This record gives sequence, structure tokens and C-alpha cells, in this order.
Amino acid sequence: MLKKILPIILSLFLTTGLYAQLEVGASYELRDENPQSGFGVRIQSGIFNSIPFISLGLRAHFSYFSETNTVDETSFSYDRNLENYDFGLAAYGGVKLGLLEPYVGAGLGSETVDLQTKDFEGVGTQPDDENESNIYWNTFSGAKVTVIPLVKPFVEYRFSSRNLEVPDLNDKTGRIIFGVVLSF
Repeated sequence: MLKKILPIILSLFLTTGLYAQLEVGASYELRDENPQSGFGVRIQSGIFNSIPFISLGLRAHFSYFSETNTVDETSFSYDRNLENYDFGLAAYGGVKLGLLEPYVGAGLGSETVDLQTKDFEGVGTQPDDENESNIYWNTFSGAKVTVIPLVKPFVEYRFSSRNLEVPDLNDKTGRIIFGVVLSF
């Protein structure tokens, strides 16, 4: 019985247009706080693909930023390694305008900052290592260009804030993102 019903269910599911289109992407990201440059990956899936000219979907993203500084004075020296990574989920919507697809979205995420001091030599006590985690909300807007149907370069601006109650312009991060997504 299952062998007879399964092909019918699969054919109905694949012909309705409601199945999700999966996109996997990689990006180079620049932001306005240290460390300033990093890399990101994203997986996004379209929903309700049967709506003409409109794209709606869900996205999961991960970004990694790292910077190493060396301080070397006459009385002391040390290396400082600053790592920042964040991940989050978001919903987005866009309009398909031929080869161009502008989109906007919003979501929530988590950010972790690790500050490590090593190879400390000098006067006083070694600075402590620090680890801080925050939840943030973000909004973004951008555009994808369909050069080849499976390859879509994009540019995006993402604004995020760690203050979940009232937006605080001193506790925010803006970043510009350049990347490419592969559609399946």
C-alpha cells in the first residue's frame, strides 16, 4: 500500500510549487567595530514559492571575525587575540525584478566575543581573558543578481543592536556584506 501511495504523494508535492528552494552562500563582511573584517556563511530556504514575483523565506547565518594585535614596548610585550562570532535566524521577503531581487528582513541572533592575552612579559599582572555573549536583533536589506540561474552574487547591509527593549545607537553594529549564494 505504501509503495503505491508514496509516488503519488511525491509527485503532488514536487509539482505544487510549495517546496522550498535551498540557497547556500558565503560572504566577506566589513563592520564598524573591532575586529572589522570577517567571513560568513548562510543557508536560506524559500517558502511559498508559488507566489509570482515575490520571494519569502527563512535564513540561518553564521559570521566569524578575528584580529591579533601585538604590543611591544620597552617595558612589556604581549599578543592579544580578539575573536567574535555570531549566528542567528531571520525571515526575509523580496521582489523578483528580472535579474535583480531586492530584499529586506529581520531576525534574532547570538554573539560571542573572546579576548585572549598570551605571551605576556612585563610590569604588573597579565590582563585577564574575557568572554562575553549577547543576544541581538537585526534588520537587513540587500539585493541578489541572477547572473547564472544557480549562482547569485549579492550585497547586503545589516544593522544589529544588542538592546532588545529600546534601540540604543551606542550599542549597535552595522556591516556591509558581499557574497555569493548557490541555489539548489
